[in-house]
Amino acid sequence: QVQLVESGGGLVQAGGSLRLSCAASGRTLNIYAMGWFRQAPGKERETVATISKNKATAYYASFVQGRFTISRDNDKNTIYLEMNSLKPEDTAVYYCGADREFRAIVSPSVKAYEYWGQGTQVTVSS
Repeated sequence: QVQLVESGGGLVQAGGSLRLSCAASGRTLNIYAMGWFRQAPGKERETVATISKNKATAYYASFVQGRFTISRDNDKNTIYLEMNSLKPEDTAVYYCGADREFRAIVSPSVKAYEYWGQGTQVTVSS
């Protein structure tokens, strides 16, 4: 099995920045793409950004392009999400997900990710 543990969430004012981390452990050789997802109260989980195992490709949701950056350190089995220019609408629980299937193109679909962390709360005040 694979375990994912997120960290780095918190309370920040609008316009501020946060950096999320997600460390994977266990059968990490079974992991291919990884990504960040978020879920606000009363809403479905949505994809924020995903990155391939070789870091060659990444996907960003339109609402974060230019503000968020996903990165990956395979030596540490960790991915990061650098979030800048945060807005109140970015408030949500942020989840880390991992895909156990190799895909030619990294998937932006929530359903493609089988392993999940427990989530970390990000709150942006206005």
